[in-house]
Amino acid sequence: MTEDIIIQISAKIKEKRKAKGITIQELADKAEVSKGLISQIENNRTVPSLLVLINIIRSLNLDLNEFFHEIGAEQQSSKVIIKQEAAYQVFEKEAAKGFLYKRVLTRSVKHYPVDIVILELKKGARRNHLVKTDAYEYKYIIQGKVEYQVENEKYILNTGDSLFFDGRLGHKPTNIGEEDAKILVVYFFLESD
Repeated sequence: MTEDIIIQISAKIKEKRKAKGITIQELADKAEVSKGLISQIENNRTVPSLLVLINIIRSLNLDLNEFFHEIGAEQQSSKVIIKQEAAYQVFEKEAAKGFLYKRVLTRSVKHYPVDIVILELKKGARRNHLVKTDAYEYKYIIQGKVEYQVENEKYILNTGDSLFFDGRLGHKPTNIGEEDAKILVVYFFLESD
């Protein structure tokens, strides 16, 4: 299963759960899994087993064929893709106050998944710990002033600056500016070992 398909499945589970007004805990109880597992699945932190995935889909009272109908469909579509801003999908990547993620597009390029995201950092937003991602990451500061820590080094980035690094290194951004910051993030996912 390629990373972009996994991201589509995770996003669809979250979208359908929210549309039905079901909490993470309620879905976990119905699917007989932990709340933490549902959260990890919805936020692309883990890949569910086939049995767990089927239980989740059934717990949402969804038809399996209908659920998977549009998954991967974007891959066979036109070579030109237009995404209106209103279609950007808001998602929670981690529980960090002041971090708003919007997925612009997920696409495989030469069989490697690429995820394009807009990250909005509210004034003063920061993480308390370093995180790691199984991807190379490109960050472009659209607006604001951000301190980016990668391992033990800190970098100050202003509007128009960019940063590229191996996301497997511990990293975290902090909005140190006087306004909300906006960052274009491109994740270049690595092949699973």
